[in-house]
Amino acid sequence: MNRQTPILAVSAIDKTFTMHLQGGQRLAVLERLEFEVFPGECVVLGGPSGAGKSTILKLVYGNYAADRGRIVLGAGTGAVDIAAADPRSVLAARRHTMGYVSQFLRCVPRVPALQVVAEPLVERGVAPDEARERAADLLTRLSIPPRLWSLPPATFSGGEQQRVNIARGFLPELPLLLLDEPTASLDARNRDAVIELIREKRSRGVGMLGIFHDVQVRTAVADRVLDVEALAPGAGAAA
Repeated sequence: MNRQTPILAVSAIDKTFTMHLQGGQRLAVLERLEFEVFPGECVVLGGPSGAGKSTILKLVYGNYAADRGRIVLGAGTGAVDIAAADPRSVLAARRHTMGYVSQFLRCVPRVPALQVVAEPLVERGVAPDEARERAADLLTRLSIPPRLWSLPPATFSGGEQQRVNIARGFLPELPLLLLDEPTASLDARNRDAVIELIREKRSRGVGMLGIFHDVQVRTAVADRVLDVEALAPGAGAAA
């Protein structure tokens, strides 16, 4: 895939929410949303709180359905329109093409941290020993000590859980990575570690679409900052 072929192409996307507790009122969140993300670049969604940044990530990941428009992921014969895809195709895209790092860790209780991080690789066919070795390396880089690897992340502090979440999301090598405030609540040392991970992904040709309210982080990682309000004229407030 070359620089001229986007890994993600979003075109003419509209999204409204129905406010059931307010008499079924419909709120236009995004209208005629258009943008692209290319391999090897980190694109940051900008704009005020409520502009629809998190909604865009959820649309791309397939958690929200668009009212109309296209969200084309990949290129050539392997491309899939997430806005029109069936659930099985969306799950396949998540397995093979796009990852998501949110602010919160969601995992099975009582599963050791090392297994939580290694699991995405094992699911993609990597040998368990190799997956654990790579997971251990990333946990070390994110300052999670070996004494914690055999413990479930539910017993960790909030910052430690967030770093486990980052390790789990960054470990697979996927063409597109969605980042929803991955550095929120991290100290300076671990914030710098995440910045370095983002730069490494970018150097390997991974396209990234993210939200970063931390100006220092945004300045360090962004190739482009897209103003959501300008991208989707006429949009209302949303999550």
